Amino acid sequence: MAGQVVADSEQYMQAALSGVTGARELLATAIRANVMFIADHPQEVEALRQILLNGGLGDWERHHLDSQRRLADLFAEGQRTGVFRAFDPQVMAAALRASIDSAAPLIATGLDPVRCADELAGLFDRATGKEHP
Repeated sequence: MAGQVVADSEQYMQAALSGVTGARELLATAIRANVMFIADHPQEVEALRQILLNGGLGDWERHHLDSQRRLADLFAEGQRTGVFRAFDPQVMAAALRASIDSAAPLIATGLDPVRCADELAGLFDRATGKEHP
């Protein structure tokens, strides 16, 4: 079950990110797609949460670490191209992953997923962006 949810989320993300370019756009799209996957698959996400609470990591842990690595790579690329300010890409990736993952229970209890996605995208855009004079 966990492996299937992971595979479904990967497919969902790949479709959303297809054709998107630029670090800023990739970041916003990744955040929105993650949140919308949670909103569109509430039963699967809750089942996965229950599996994790009962010690079943396996595929999900690999997916989670891969996701954080990809986000860290995106942040590092954005820094190399001058789009993002200086920060530790791994720390920012961990913060983003934790923010998205902790949104699931809020969405399940009625938080508007579009509002949630917009808030998170704005928050991380400000957190990563260059300082403005």
